[in-house]
Order: sequence, then C-alpha cells, then structure tokens
Amino acid sequence: MNIEEVTTMNPQDLLRRLEAIGSSLSNCPGALALLGLGSVGLETQRLDEHSDLDFFVIVEPGHKQRFIDKLDWLEAAHPLAWSFRNTVDGHKALMRDGVFCEFAVFEPDELAQIPYSPGRLVWADPRAEPDWAVPRRPLPAPSLPLEEWIVGEALSCVLVGLKRWHRGERLSATRFVQSHAVERLIELDALRSRPAMGAPVGDPFNRERRLEARQPSLAAELPALVPGYGHTLAAARAVVAALRARGAALNNAVVDEIERLARP
Repeated sequence: MNIEEVTTMNPQDLLRRLEAIGSSLSNCPGALALLGLGSVGLETQRLDEHSDLDFFVIVEPGHKQRFIDKLDWLEAAHPLAWSFRNTVDGHKALMRDGVFCEFAVFEPDELAQIPYSPGRLVWADPRAEPDWAVPRRPLPAPSLPLEEWIVGEALSCVLVGLKRWHRGERLSATRFVQSHAVERLIELDALRSRPAMGAPVGDPFNRERRLEARQPSLAAELPALVPGYGHTLAAARAVVAALRARGAALNNAVVDEIERLARP
C-alpha cells in the first residue's frame, strides 16, 4: 500500500492512535492489556510529532502467536503500509499516515523475565494485573566505564581506523574513527560534565540518543568529529583534540603515530 497524504501528527494525535490500538485489542479474544512505553508511556513530556509508538501487547497464554502472525488488530486502528517481524516477539510497522510502531507481544508469565522501563497501561481487560506496568527486572542503571578504558579504546579505534584508511578500507576506517571512537568520546564527556539543565533522560541502551540536549558542548563539535566518508583523517585529528581538551591522559607514542597517519 502507498503512504497516504501525511499530515503532521501532534502528540495528542499519537496518544489517540495508541488508544485506538487499545480499543481494537478490547475486541480481540485473548488480549489482556496494552502497555505504552517510552514517550507514549510515562515519559510523555518527550513526545513530539516525530515520536514512534512503542508498546507491549499482553495476551492470554496460548494466544501469543496469533497476535504476532496476524496484525488485523493493528490494522483496525489504522491501515498499514508496511511491517516486518524484527524479533521473535514482535514487529516494526509503518501506518499509512506515517505513524511508526515498534511492539512486542508477551504472555503474562514472560514479563517477569524481561527488563523494560516502567510503562503505562493504556488499555486493560478486567483480568489484567496493574503491576504489569512495573517491570520485575528493571533496566540496568546506566553506568560509565573507567576513564582509562574509555581513553584507551578511543585511541585504539582511531589508530586502527587510520591503518584501514591507508589500506584502502575507507568504510571500515570511517566507522572506527567517526563512530566507535566518538562513542568513547561521548562517555568521556559524560564523565566530565553534568547533563544540561532540564535535559531529557538518557537512553540506557544508546548514549547518543538526545545527546544534543544532554551534552550540548560536545554536540557543537560533532561536525568536525563526524565529517563524513571522505574526511576520516581530519576526524582522527579532531578526536585526539577533543580527548586532549577534556584532560584525558594520552600516551605520547600512540598520539605521535596517530598524527603521522592522519597527516593530510
């Protein structure tokens, strides 16, 4: 199916769409609850017109496969343009008006084994348990590696990336310098500075999420740190400069070799 003429979906539109999914589930035998997560869960202050609908569908034992294999219950809320099964438990799906969904289907006993952020019961059958919204296995508390490891990994990623650049492996070089090393720089910057006042909560699975709001000084350096496929030599020099600017203890021999390999 083709995408409809897409109009901007404001946060209330997205919440109403989630409620429509709950209404659809209420008519499906075997459905027990719809649990909104992330920005459509307890973090609705983050919700904007670009947000996805992330949710769990909780079903009676023996009904899980039916809700995974046949998405009529989701189509009833709004027609789908595309979907694919991205895990054993669920799908990613694009609705015809541009709303993107990512969901999983679980039976009640499975919830005890799954770490997830606390959510919000959008719809619940009378047989549902209110505590399903609270994970028994919460997400791990975010923690940062030791600085020595961060700096060592950052330098080694830059060094390996430069060697691959000179070997002609430009894509691999780009990833090592402009992705892997920058990931370590994000961690070092987080050790050095507190999140900006009023910054949104970070993502425990992905430190780059909402980085522009949480670490604005580092975000301002990103054009130099991630300049693109043809500019890895300049990126390598920028990473070393950013590490040095944050007071990292840099091994002189490694830095000398990086600077030799990164000469324009």
